[in-house]
Amino acid sequence: MQPDAVVIDAVVIGRNEGQRLRIALASLRAGGGRVRRVIYVDSGSTDGSQALAAAMGAEVVALDLTRPFTAARARNAGLAALAADPPDFVQLMDGDCELDPGWIAAALQGFAAHSGAVVICGRRRERYPAASVYNRLCDREWNTPVGEALACGGDALMRWQALQAVGFYREDLIAGEEPELCQRLRRKGGQIWRIDAEMTLHDAAMTRFPQWWRRTKRAGYAFAEGAALHGAGPDRHWRREARRALIWGAGLPLSVVALALIHPAFLLLALAWPLQVARLAWRLRHEGRAGREAAFFTVLGKFPEAIGAIGFYLDRLRGRKRGLIEYK
Repeated sequence: MQPDAVVIDAVVIGRNEGQRLRIALASLRAGGGRVRRVIYVDSGSTDGSQALAAAMGAEVVALDLTRPFTAARARNAGLAALAADPPDFVQLMDGDCELDPGWIAAALQGFAAHSGAVVICGRRRERYPAASVYNRLCDREWNTPVGEALACGGDALMRWQALQAVGFYREDLIAGEEPELCQRLRRKGGQIWRIDAEMTLHDAAMTRFPQWWRRTKRAGYAFAEGAALHGAGPDRHWRREARRALIWGAGLPLSVVALALIHPAFLLLALAWPLQVARLAWRLRHEGRAGREAAFFTVLGKFPEAIGAIGFYLDRLRGRKRGLIEYK
């Protein structure tokens, strides 16, 4: 299929994104006229986002307020709105992102170069990395290796038929829905490619420690749930991440406290945390300040990750589902 002949639609999700949503929708319309339809799925905004999106030409889908919100549910609602007249490709995007003008063309070239690809993603960057250490951590997180990948993030260009074949996103996940989707796509023989191209600017707006803590706690919950769903597969999906969180963020502190009750000398075991920071900082020394920040927060992050992971296991025992863990 010739690149000029393909049909591309977009699904944008958001909640109270305000000016960020305006930028997101404008960037899709500015993408060389490649996007046919833009579906905006709103998760209970109170800032006029729905009216803004409609005024900018997007088709608005408002989620039912009586059911728990998840990003996966929002994405599926947008995809359902396209089902009657589906595209060849769909651009998934968060409402706090701005699409790079050259992204669609670059992604289509990626599909042409990799015939087995069902998902193409590129470089997401933080709009304001200097605003806080937490924004810089996000920017570093988005800088994934170029080449065939195990998963994508929230922004990616995907083949419609491949998405449809696996039943789209799993709606009950509160986080980690994209890696879970990619697990199923890859098991169907599809490939996920991260290409060397600018894709989106993202505004995490994460300037306070409690925001970082809640986001990291959510990641721990996702690690444990992802490992429970697909950890037995060939990729051992998120088993290592969940195990590390539990060892460093729960097992070690409990051991230090318990053993210190036997003899105070066991408090020296607490040196494991600063030593791990030093080890990671040395390994990442080529990154300078960014490496030192990553080392410190990687180790510190094991505590909220462990809380999130334990929360998943407790929820599973109780037979309940956790609602969204929001950080904005």
